[in-house]
Amino acid sequence: MKTVMWFGLVLVAVSTGKVIFTTVGQKAIIQCGTSGYKEQLEWSRYNEQILRIGRRGFPTKGKMDIVSRSKVRPEPNLEISPVKEEDTGRFTCKADGTGRDHTLLVVSVSASPSTNLQVGQEATLGCQVKDPNFRVAVEWKKPGGAPHAEDTVDLKPVADSDAGTWTCTLTYEGETYSQSLDIKVSGTPATTAPDNPQNTTDRKSGNAELLLLGLHWWVWLAVGIGGLVVILLTVFVIVLCKRNRERKKKLQRMKSTEQPLKPKKYCQCDRQAAAAKPQQGRRREKPSALLLQPC
Repeated sequence: MKTVMWFGLVLVAVSTGKVIFTTVGQKAIIQCGTSGYKEQLEWSRYNEQILRIGRRGFPTKGKMDIVSRSKVRPEPNLEISPVKEEDTGRFTCKADGTGRDHTLLVVSVSASPSTNLQVGQEATLGCQVKDPNFRVAVEWKKPGGAPHAEDTVDLKPVADSDAGTWTCTLTYEGETYSQSLDIKVSGTPATTAPDNPQNTTDRKSGNAELLLLGLHWWVWLAVGIGGLVVILLTVFVIVLCKRNRERKKKLQRMKSTEQPLKPKKYCQCDRQAAAAKPQQGRRREKPSALLLQPC
């Protein structure tokens, strides 16, 4: 009787599937639970076929998205790489007609807006399995602090004490899985003794003196220097234009006062002309050079 009960417990242990935790982007290997098969091996997710291998070793694949990322390696185990968030589910391995169910839980751990935070801003830490079919217990634990029994943690506002390694622990059907998240906090305020009201008032009045219309003194100094440079350039351009105008006017006056050169006048001297030679034929006489001399 004891032998029969022990054999039944062994069969139940073999038939009971395993819970596999993994994260997005990783490689997951789901063990079939048997060492091999003779006739046929089939893997499915929620009764939808992923692949089936017969005696000849040729696989027949399904049409789901996970099919392109799945392979039997090593036989008869199923390897999925890379894992996506929607791969969470119940997987069944049938080797020679004997089925074994396994659970794949894809954990998503995140920090919004990022893991690098500033003091005073708001942030949210998340750790969950996005599948309503599985009730997974989630617990956050902050650095050196008490556990937080929820899948999300709101940091409003972010404090210096939030920096460090946060640990998310998930539990499902007795199986636990932990994932860490490193949070960095910058802009940590200096630790100083509290000021009395008098010091606070003096500091506020000093800041008011340094600020004018919300701007520091050096901003106003830069604006003043820039304005002075613009004024000097404007004056320089005006003076230069006036000088050019005066120079043009001076050149015009000089041209107008110049007298044009008078042409030479020729006159006839009262000299007696030489005795005329007797004309020979109709030959024209040239005028005497003495008559054409200038006066």
